[in-house]
Amino acid sequence: MNRKLAALVSVATLCVCAELGRSVLRPYVARAQNGAIAPAESLIVEGVPAIPASLVETAGRYGSYRSATLADWSPTGREMLIATRFADTAQLHLVKTPGGERQQLTFFADAVANGRFHPNGGNYIVFSKDVGGGEWYQLYRYDVAGGDVTLLTDGKSRNLMGPWSSSGDQIAYMSTRRTGKDTDLWVMNPADPKSDHLLMKVEGGGWQPMDWSPDDKKILLAEELSINESYLWLVDTTTGEKTELTPRNASEKVSYGEARFSKDGKGIYVTTDKDSEFHRLAYIALASKQPKVLTTGIQWDVEGFDLTKDGKRIAFVTNEEGVNVLHVMDTAIEKQVTLPKLPVGVIGSLRWHHNGHDLGFSLTNARGPGDCYSLDVATGKLERWTTSETAVKTDAFPEAELVRWKSFDGKEISGFLYNPPAKFTGKRPVLVVIHGGPEGQSQPSFLGRGNYYLNELGIALIYPNVRGSTGYGKSFSLLDNGFKREDTYKDINALFDWIGTRPDLDAERIGVTGGSYGGHMTLAVSTFYSDRIRCSVDIVGMSNLVTFLEHTEAYRRDLRRVEYGDERDPKMREFLEKIAPMNNIDKIKKPMFVIAGKNDPRVPVSESQQIADALKKQETPVWLLIAKDEGHGYRKKGNQDFQFYATVEFLRQYLLQ
Repeated sequence: MNRKLAALVSVATLCVCAELGRSVLRPYVARAQNGAIAPAESLIVEGVPAIPASLVETAGRYGSYRSATLADWSPTGREMLIATRFADTAQLHLVKTPGGERQQLTFFADAVANGRFHPNGGNYIVFSKDVGGGEWYQLYRYDVAGGDVTLLTDGKSRNLMGPWSSSGDQIAYMSTRRTGKDTDLWVMNPADPKSDHLLMKVEGGGWQPMDWSPDDKKILLAEELSINESYLWLVDTTTGEKTELTPRNASEKVSYGEARFSKDGKGIYVTTDKDSEFHRLAYIALASKQPKVLTTGIQWDVEGFDLTKDGKRIAFVTNEEGVNVLHVMDTAIEKQVTLPKLPVGVIGSLRWHHNGHDLGFSLTNARGPGDCYSLDVATGKLERWTTSETAVKTDAFPEAELVRWKSFDGKEISGFLYNPPAKFTGKRPVLVVIHGGPEGQSQPSFLGRGNYYLNELGIALIYPNVRGSTGYGKSFSLLDNGFKREDTYKDINALFDWIGTRPDLDAERIGVTGGSYGGHMTLAVSTFYSDRIRCSVDIVGMSNLVTFLEHTEAYRRDLRRVEYGDERDPKMREFLEKIAPMNNIDKIKKPMFVIAGKNDPRVPVSESQQIADALKKQETPVWLLIAKDEGHGYRKKGNQDFQFYATVEFLRQYLLQ
């Protein structure tokens, strides 16, 4: 349901983008042999030449940083639970004061990026974790006093954590335990795992519990069918019976995002695009079921919100051409309150403290890798809780330039351009970085390792938001669905034309990269516009949308069919097979670096393996990197580092020459 989360997940697959909690330790090097970087045993490496160990001292510094994201506030004091990385993966830490030391709580080989305190006393934390990037998440209880960890779920199914009950002793969550693909609604008291029980069976994988009613008699449940069609239900917590809250037979397809009960239980606050191009904040009275829009004057998406425990204030974030703006509204008078000027950037993880006036959030921008802040809305005092270190000073990192170009049909497409420093003269080579999703959006956040391409190699970076991206209205987000898939490829071709008009950019030296759907776009552009690029880096991309749909995990298959088309329909199947890069392999003439995770549940590793094998067979230069302990993008720093070093060497050989 959280479209921003989908965007962040897809962005995180790119080695040139910021990820959660990178470590500021010595740059990783497995074993240097004869002056070369030896890959870790978890990495399968084919066609990749020896990577000079000297890169560790130069490029390695750009991977030596960490970031922090807010997970929760302690219910017993003014303390933050955050996720950051000190070793190989992100883990949960406690910060007791603004700028205070970080106390690490969890210690696992795999990342722990979320956690919620038990609201009644904070004596334990519930968190989720997978193994090896497979996304078969399990729920765990961390006991604060002794540090013991207890597995709460079955250890086999996929479990997605939901909200605490209003009384604070139960948690709702979704699980595929029953069938392996249907995400049923379950309820448990984490202090007593034996209380775990199935509340309601569902069909499909697009369900998510949003909130409990103040009296805990109802659970607000969201059902997502596609990016532009979802529904809200009320589930009886005793019988498991569900009642429709939003109409299913309406003539207009409507999307609902975040949703919370009002304090009196008479209505819900939601984000919805009903009667609008954008998601707006609205209030739906349960008696009338009619939404009242609260943000009529804002013509941008409201991405998410949080309501204070007493229901008196609601904080929300808008997305204004990729930049986030924070708002706070007094719910009694439905008017926004004045806030101090905040740093410009990408805002997430909104969480009110139980005191009702401290608002916590995470913020990142071009010069900050991501940190946690709090704003006292009563006094206007802004406090920074974490200061994430970077090995390279960020003061001179370039800000993003918003650029626009016209596509083949006159449609205006936009993106963000980052220029290398002035020490690089002449026309600069360009790396086009395409986001995933496709229901996602590139935003001007911290580039991480991408700053090495700018500052040390003199490569300009362009992050396009092609048709199908979110943030520009629902009509724009639907322009690439089904049989319109090729139009989004043409948006990149039009970008190549625009690059040719810039006196500072070199249209003869263009590389393309992207992760997930961005990886598919990379493969498509490499196929149909091979003559316009020098090389490409495909990260966990789909080489054939038919085989992808047939082999992606069952719990997500129907949601993806709405976007890409149903491969079971003969006409759609014929179209998807026709445009598949895998079926046009002879058109790919330029060198390609293919990167994948063996445990990827979204884009099976076979999508990467088959394109690499085909390129090798026809003797097109191809490098292949597969991590046996990763899934949809690399999360372990050692793997990230080797991927980065290999990418630098690839670009040196094929883009900069």
